[in-house]
Amino acid sequence: MTEQSCLNYLGITGCRNIYLNRPVAELVERAINAGEGRLAANGALLVDRNNGTRYGRSPNDRFIVKTPGTEDVWWGEVNRPFEPENWQKVFKAAKDYLKERDAFVFDGFAGASPEYRLQVRVVAEKAWHALFATTLFIDDVNPAELKEIPDFTVLNVCDIKLPEWKNMGLNSEVFILVNFAEKIVLIGGTHYGGEIKKSIFAVLNYILPKRGVFPMHCSANVSQNGEAALFFGLSGTGKTTLSADPERRLIGDDEHGWHDQGIFNFEGGCYAKCIKLSREAEPQIFDAIRFGSILENVVVDERRVPDYDSDKITENSRATYPTKHIDNCVQEGVGGHPKNVFFLAADAFGVLPPIARLSPEQAMYHFLSGYTAKLAGTEAGVTEPTATFSACFGAPFMVLHPFTYAKMLGECMKKHGTRLWLVNTGWSGGAYGQGSRMKIKYTRALLRAALDGSLNNVEFKKDPIFAVEIPVECPGIPTEILSPVNTWQNKSEFEKTANALAVRFNENFKKYASQSSPEVCNAGPVAKAEATARS
Repeated sequence: MTEQSCLNYLGITGCRNIYLNRPVAELVERAINAGEGRLAANGALLVDRNNGTRYGRSPNDRFIVKTPGTEDVWWGEVNRPFEPENWQKVFKAAKDYLKERDAFVFDGFAGASPEYRLQVRVVAEKAWHALFATTLFIDDVNPAELKEIPDFTVLNVCDIKLPEWKNMGLNSEVFILVNFAEKIVLIGGTHYGGEIKKSIFAVLNYILPKRGVFPMHCSANVSQNGEAALFFGLSGTGKTTLSADPERRLIGDDEHGWHDQGIFNFEGGCYAKCIKLSREAEPQIFDAIRFGSILENVVVDERRVPDYDSDKITENSRATYPTKHIDNCVQEGVGGHPKNVFFLAADAFGVLPPIARLSPEQAMYHFLSGYTAKLAGTEAGVTEPTATFSACFGAPFMVLHPFTYAKMLGECMKKHGTRLWLVNTGWSGGAYGQGSRMKIKYTRALLRAALDGSLNNVEFKKDPIFAVEIPVECPGIPTEILSPVNTWQNKSEFEKTANALAVRFNENFKKYASQSSPEVCNAGPVAKAEATARS
């Protein structure tokens, strides 16, 4: 395969230079020479030119092209339909734009399982986006295994300007267009690297369930004796942090599949939020950020030492690094069937317990609810934590109806005897602005107790509002923090806040009630106003 032939199937011609599957060192060098970034003191490539205010994903600018076969797409606010004739206009503009410009091409895979992997090609105008792909996807491949036309292509023309965007069916000059018929993702108007990886995650969420694989927005690790665990949660809830555990081996930090043989990572790298990152709290992640990594929108001092505490650019500062930068990672990217699954919620109201045991019905209820707080900077326009419900802990990436994934979770749980836990990585002692963020050392100790079986032999009590089972004690944890009401000075204010959140839970779940069993519908919180009706 030659440089030009790798673009022929797209109809892209006239590029100034085509750089095909270049090594990391060359991509870093070309990015620096082109003014895309500079080296930080730790050796990572520092990039901070994210096109104005686009320092996070742009969900309102993501569309799926309506083509034959997309009738089963979960159309709505998450998956907006895009007309084929408008796709042709934008696609032509992107191809014309690349004439007389450089193109950087990456070939690799999404999916560590050879049976289910997707060959991905990323074509980008920026060297650092090719490096991003090299870091995040699986790049350790035999060139002889690569097909000339991949399974899916991401075409990223981040600097393109479309003066006629209103006449092209777009919401702005930014666009993320997914075309399942042509097997292309088209990205423009934003530099944010996360759009590249998340677009392919959405593609896998559409393809894999049809092949019997449960795609999951979760991190995964495994104990020394081979017991795997999963950590579900939206960005900022702790998936990356908590799965990078020195006592366990990391499989992956964000996206996995679960099939008959076990679990497998979709990626070959990690994309970590690094606001407040420290070696003391997160040593593995801190030390993984070095040459070959990317620092996205991270502030540095005059010596180019990263200031991870600064949110001067955005709170959504990010670092990418290959999974192999974690010393005890599972380089094969696979594991057995998980024995424990944790639902992570950064509760901005401070009323959820730090850990609670879920029944199978409660697990289904909370999976469909996907409660957390949308943290500042994760999406454009979000400036402070906001309570949100995101089905399957990843609605922005779910192309099929949430029940498709919920049903698969239920089947996997039942088949493999998996234990489910709800974990609050958010606030304690009060809501956001009054209480404090849960200490990571406490969260790690609670997870360790669940994983090693220490919580199997302690007494549990039922939370009167959220109905989940809370342990009354846990090794290494102050007893008073296990029940959130004990951490609030104003008990009546706690009850008022908890009841308000309970009402929001059950209002949100109404959209799923018609397809859920009575047992699942009744597995949610019980606000005072609803208690009489349920009894």
